[in-house]
Amino acid sequence: MTWHIGVDIGGTFIDFCAHNSDTQALHTIKVLTTPDNPGAELRSGLEMLQVRHQVAPSDTVRFVHGTTVGINTIIQKKGAKLALITNAGFEDVLELGRLRMPDMYSLFCSSAEPLIPRDR
Repeated sequence: MTWHIGVDIGGTFIDFCAHNSDTQALHTIKVLTTPDNPGAELRSGLEMLQVRHQVAPSDTVRFVHGTTVGINTIIQKKGAKLALITNAGFEDVLELGRLRMPDMYSLFCSSAEPLIPRDR
């Protein structure tokens, strides 16, 4: 048996997906995150895959990990203050964006606030 395991660590849940390339079986598990004990939910989810679906670690040929924790921290403006380092002449890129607005000719149309203020 050859298993491919994918793990997506989000702010609330961790999603596990195990695919068996021999039988084409696909199994998913969702586990609550434990902010006080990071990594514990990863272990428990992998153990659940092993118990429920006989996904043996020795049969795992690929393990892929993804997370939204970093981008969520930036979007929610939590954590440490960030700075943007850019080349001369490109300081306004985040504020200008692509100029896609619902009503681009309106004098009162507002654009999204940059994730990192220009003064940093």
